[in-house]
Amino acid sequence: MPQVRRCPPYPARPSLKRETMEQHDEPVTLSLAGIARLAGVSRAAVSNWRRRHSDFPEPVGGTDASPMFSLADAESWLLRHGKIDESSSGWDRLWPRIEDLGDRDGMAHLLASAGERLAIPAIDPPRGAPEPSAADRRLADEVVRLALRQSPKEAFAVLLDRWHAVHVRQLFVSPRQLADTMVALAAELRDGSAPVHRVLDPACGMGSLLAASGRRWSGQVPPPALAGVDNDAAVARLTRARLALEFPGCERHVQSGDTLLDAPLRHASRADVVLSYPPSNERSWGHDELATDPRWTYGTPPRTEPELAWVQHCLSVLEPGGVAVLVLPPGVASRRAGRRIRAGLVRTGAVRAVVALPPGSAPPHGVGLHLWLLATPREHPADEVTFVDAADCRTTALTGRGMAVDWDGLRERTVAALRGSDLPAVTRVPTAELLGDETDLTPSRRTVTERSVGPVELRRTWTGWDKALMDMDDAAKAVREHEASAAVPDDFGYTFVGDLERSGALDVTPGKVLADDLIQQGAQAEDALPVVTPWAVRGEEPWVAAAQAAELEAEGQGVMTSFGDVVVVTAAGGFDVWVETAGPRLLGAHTVRLRTDPALLDPFFLAACLSAPGNDQRAGTRASSSSRVDVRRLRVLRAPATQQRRIGEVHRRLVRFREAVADLGRHGDVLSAMLSGLLAQGRLTEE
Repeated sequence: MPQVRRCPPYPARPSLKRETMEQHDEPVTLSLAGIARLAGVSRAAVSNWRRRHSDFPEPVGGTDASPMFSLADAESWLLRHGKIDESSSGWDRLWPRIEDLGDRDGMAHLLASAGERLAIPAIDPPRGAPEPSAADRRLADEVVRLALRQSPKEAFAVLLDRWHAVHVRQLFVSPRQLADTMVALAAELRDGSAPVHRVLDPACGMGSLLAASGRRWSGQVPPPALAGVDNDAAVARLTRARLALEFPGCERHVQSGDTLLDAPLRHASRADVVLSYPPSNERSWGHDELATDPRWTYGTPPRTEPELAWVQHCLSVLEPGGVAVLVLPPGVASRRAGRRIRAGLVRTGAVRAVVALPPGSAPPHGVGLHLWLLATPREHPADEVTFVDAADCRTTALTGRGMAVDWDGLRERTVAALRGSDLPAVTRVPTAELLGDETDLTPSRRTVTERSVGPVELRRTWTGWDKALMDMDDAAKAVREHEASAAVPDDFGYTFVGDLERSGALDVTPGKVLADDLIQQGAQAEDALPVVTPWAVRGEEPWVAAAQAAELEAEGQGVMTSFGDVVVVTAAGGFDVWVETAGPRLLGAHTVRLRTDPALLDPFFLAACLSAPGNDQRAGTRASSSSRVDVRRLRVLRAPATQQRRIGEVHRRLVRFREAVADLGRHGDVLSAMLSGLLAQGRLTEE
């Protein structure tokens, strides 16, 4: 049986100075909303409890409009009345107290301080970090105590994910698959035998690119130093703690500041690899202050071209033989204001390749971003630039709804292009040809290819369209017979998943954070078990060995699905619900398994209710638009068993209809493109 890699035992630590609640007059408090999160219900439900129950705890602070309650009193009351039980997850019970701090930076500094203490060896807070209050210190003590009962690294990852989910609209995180792709391309661009001594991200955010670098190179001897800068002090501190926990063997240098403007950061230590998704469309990036900056080797960036300032900064800190991979908006490749700088970059050989990504690869998801692959200019610069148009690297999402990025195909195409392979959508353009008036580096304008479509392929495509059309028509007939009634039946009402859990109608089991070395990509083994994660929903096909999944489940470190389970993806922007009919699968972070008692609750009925439009917004952490979904706050129709089965059956028909419509759309796109190409070639004739 394959062995599951386990974290090594943690050495004994010096005792922590813990301040218990009893040692302080001031109790740890939380609001009505905090009590609601603790119980997994709506705030209105808690207000109702307060009115109906005379023994509901009295406020210990706050105002009449926003009272604050003792956490100990609230937990005691909830336990006494059966609203929560002792088996509740420690993090589920502690997180509402952290979230009740409200302030984004306050939460970040508290979590970072806990991460600094959990690291081995522990690290000191960065210079200038705010001094925590007594209440914050007590809360951080509890975070540390709970994390020490499990893997501190995994515990901190859970907290970091939750913090990001709460504040997702204020933050940007490079998607993991994009980060891994950038690292893979940087490794390919370098001499494979040359060790990497230092990796830098001058706009590191939450450290996704540095973490991907650590996963790739931390095993080399010696491991590389990981360096990052971010102008958000709270985010930089979190990243510093994260890297200390994930890569204790690497040197780490993460600091806060403005990379372009701050003098000490302009001349940072050089790096072998620079990876970054720098800010774009900024107008106050320092154009006037930096007019004569020595980094502008290829020309002073116009005020409207901050991205080219970042490009030149990254090149300025590269060691000889160093490489950089940057994510840039597509306009940087063609705007007239930047043509002279682009020409200089091409002339000296600094631009090695430009890759067009599919829309949806990273925020903003509606834009097809570019990867610029850069390197220090050589004495004899390369005489060509490689262009890769990977915008068509898309596949059907695992749920069968919509299209997603085919990261494996994208990496394979780009790596093959860098190795000199001749492929469709790949071209190498001589430098002299690029040095015209525009110096346009847009891949799609350099890699135009025409497919030769023959009569047999066209007839086969029409056959596929006809079949998809018939399937869609059959699916439509199955749902067209239903009519909209004027009102909800009198015996119907609404309840919440949290209420159903307490009544025993279902069990709520969140997916687990899975170790990176367990998850496989690419060709699957015979006993492969699919892994459901937010990025899997967007088109990846990660998997683990079935024996490993079974061992994880036996140890309480894995959650597997069975036929009839309802799976909910709770990640920001990726909310999805379906009934497991193919299982089993292993659930990763940001997923939840709902296992119903079929005698009380039909799973297809439950999925129909949970996936209703707007339900995810009502269950989000913000009233206007959900930044994360609390599954226990999702609303469910209250209906008799016979009606549940009827609604569940109709939901199955709707799922088939939705899949048929999506399939017809895909066939239509292929057929339309094929006909357009034939028409433009003068080859589309009447029979």
